[in-house]
Amino acid sequence: MAKSKLTNIDSLSLQGIDEDAELIPLMTPEDEEEINKEVLPETLPILPLRNTVLFPGVVIPITAGRDASIKLINDANNGNKVIGVVSQKDEEVENPTTKDINKTGVVARILRVLKMPDGNTTVIIQGKKRFEIVEVTQEKPYFSATIKEVPEERPEPDNQEFGAIVDSIKDLSLQIIKGSPNIPSEASFAIKNIESPSFLINFVSSNMNLTVEEKQKLLETNNLKDRALSTLKYMNIEFQKLELKNDIQSKVQSDMSQQQREYFLHQQMKTIQEELGGVSQDDELEEMRVRAKKKKWDEKVKKHFNKELSKMQRMNPQVAEYSIQRNYLDLFLDLPWDEFSKDKFDLKRAKKILDRDHYGLDDVKERIIEYLAVLKLRNDMKSPILCLYGPPGVGKTSLGKSVAEALGREYVRISLGGLRDEAEIRGHRKTYIGAMPGRIIQSLKKAGTSNPVFVLDEIDKLTSGHSGDPSSALLEVLDPEQNSEFHDNFLEMGFDLSKVMFIATANSLNTIQPALRDRMEIINVTGYTIEEKVEIAKQHLLPKQLEEHGLTKEHIKIGKAQLEKIVEGYTRESGVRGLEKQIAKMVRYAAKNIAMEEEYNVKISNEDVVKILGSPRMERDKYENNETAGVVTGLAWTQVGGDILFIESILSKGKGNLNITGNLGKVMKESATIAMEFIKSNANTLGLDPGIFEKYNVHIHVPEGATPKDGPSAGITMLTSLVSLFTQRKVKKSIAMTGEITLRGKVLPVGGIKEKILAAKRARIKEIILCEENKRDIEEIKEEYLKGLTFHYVKDMSEVLEHALTDEKVKNAKTL
Repeated sequence: MAKSKLTNIDSLSLQGIDEDAELIPLMTPEDEEEINKEVLPETLPILPLRNTVLFPGVVIPITAGRDASIKLINDANNGNKVIGVVSQKDEEVENPTTKDINKTGVVARILRVLKMPDGNTTVIIQGKKRFEIVEVTQEKPYFSATIKEVPEERPEPDNQEFGAIVDSIKDLSLQIIKGSPNIPSEASFAIKNIESPSFLINFVSSNMNLTVEEKQKLLETNNLKDRALSTLKYMNIEFQKLELKNDIQSKVQSDMSQQQREYFLHQQMKTIQEELGGVSQDDELEEMRVRAKKKKWDEKVKKHFNKELSKMQRMNPQVAEYSIQRNYLDLFLDLPWDEFSKDKFDLKRAKKILDRDHYGLDDVKERIIEYLAVLKLRNDMKSPILCLYGPPGVGKTSLGKSVAEALGREYVRISLGGLRDEAEIRGHRKTYIGAMPGRIIQSLKKAGTSNPVFVLDEIDKLTSGHSGDPSSALLEVLDPEQNSEFHDNFLEMGFDLSKVMFIATANSLNTIQPALRDRMEIINVTGYTIEEKVEIAKQHLLPKQLEEHGLTKEHIKIGKAQLEKIVEGYTRESGVRGLEKQIAKMVRYAAKNIAMEEEYNVKISNEDVVKILGSPRMERDKYENNETAGVVTGLAWTQVGGDILFIESILSKGKGNLNITGNLGKVMKESATIAMEFIKSNANTLGLDPGIFEKYNVHIHVPEGATPKDGPSAGITMLTSLVSLFTQRKVKKSIAMTGEITLRGKVLPVGGIKEKILAAKRARIKEIILCEENKRDIEEIKEEYLKGLTFHYVKDMSEVLEHALTDEKVKNAKTL
């Protein structure tokens, strides 16, 4: 049964009257008999009810909001107070026509009319008799119709079956009232005091939770016994629902109590958060939904996100997993799914930017322009990953930044030096406390686009630890065939890296995993000549240091000659980092004098350079001295570029022992042994007495013992040193050499030629001896780098000795 309520013609709400007010005057059999004797008028004004059905004898309040309804009620209230009440077929219809109202209704008497504060009219009416509309005679301003009475078929008073049905209705009504918390207990008193069976049936039918259509069918049932049976049927269904509901509530009462407790606590916490300026959970979830609608997700990602958002909605905000789930969803929303910056494929502009930012490195810049040209034509990124390989300080990382500017893309850089945890690349699984995505995904989140220029700095310095091998994790990142679905453990979804332009940098290729090296195209970024360093200092380093120290070019002027002196006397590197430090020292000298208001030379002289930087530490005067036998200049490759080294040999009385010192590696010691054995086996050819090898000990030393040295490149240098020592012949001035030797005296090619040539130029070397097969390496070097150098290409040691040694004996030559 429904709660006793006031019913509105236009809506279910009623303002100004308590819903629980007692509105049920009990009808006695005498009252019923008096109503039955009343004669219905032939014509009645018809009032359509929107959402209820009036039954005979029942008193209900209704609220009229339509103008036609208000006028009808006012006219009837001023007249005989009798109206015809029918229900609408569709309660959504605002202005019903004759087709929209039911034909069967109830004649009602107006008991009271109330004017409400909102302008509506509330009227309390009581049903009398059922009627049927014969013909609608008026539609404006309200309906009027001719009617005829519809009499009820009532069973005999002593009908036991009917009596039993009525008793069952009364008992079941009392049980429903008792079991339902929504019905006031006073209703049971009213039910017990109803004496008229027909009124009981009508009253219960009027207050049951039935649709208007179901109530209308009950009203149209002429046989009172049949109406009673239908009413009892509906009541049984309602009673069964009520029992089931109460049963379920009793089972979950403890759980509901706990949930209610948590709900109230959450509401309190929400209020506290809002007072403190925080965001409640509901607001947070709604904000995520709004942000998700703006993302360019495919159906798979969208479905996954909605699933994870629903999971977060079910979580208790106090558990640790809640914050992890929130971070996870925040990452999803922050990642640039299918968001790309528009590329600027103006290759001339790109070349200007590369030339502006980097002096020299023409081969490298040319290769980058070729790479961008292919990218422009193919419009995809399935091309080799570039790896800029070379010594420190030559501009590898800044080249990547220039490429990003040239393309109009975002620039991202991560340093891989010392990385030993695979999770740094692939991320942690979000089941772990403190889980976070890998650096690749984090960097893309910061970039805000899916196609940045991504510089992987120091890729050769990745190391393996107990947490996995990060270089192996990079295999998927740097493979154009695989990285369209790069899997991050935290993200748990494939992310497309195929549009990212990866540029790696490395100082050495030896430590890069072979499979990883195979995925990259190696571009050798060699060092700079003295002339290039001077231009770089002039165009880039000096202006940069002036700006960083708050000075202008008017405060200090360093000429070309002074820059060249700094390069030659105070730096010994392939790059320009050391040079930049020296220039910074010069600029600080000017800044100090300006701050202390002391006089200084704005135009720096050679004397000022020595005064500020101290005496030159790297003068190359030792190459001028070729008066000592056994001292030869060699060319070497190091991780910081090319360099020169000296090999010294001396003889001492002994039994033919060979000593080798200078922090040398195994290969270099083997080269010394090979050189010594070659000389012994070719003593006659070299004009040596074989007996001397048993009378003298030989000691070979490579200076700068603190620096480890290894490799086969010093083979011909050691042999030349030993032959010079045993023959006491002079070595030519300003000559250097590099190459590997065999026991047969063959000269084999070596690597790092360009770096070695640059080192030779820095050291003022004039002639260089190389293996003939290294001629192709020389042909790839720009002519300006080779200016002032003479190359001797050799196949065996006899040619080396011919080019390296003179016939002139050294001063104070020993007699062997």
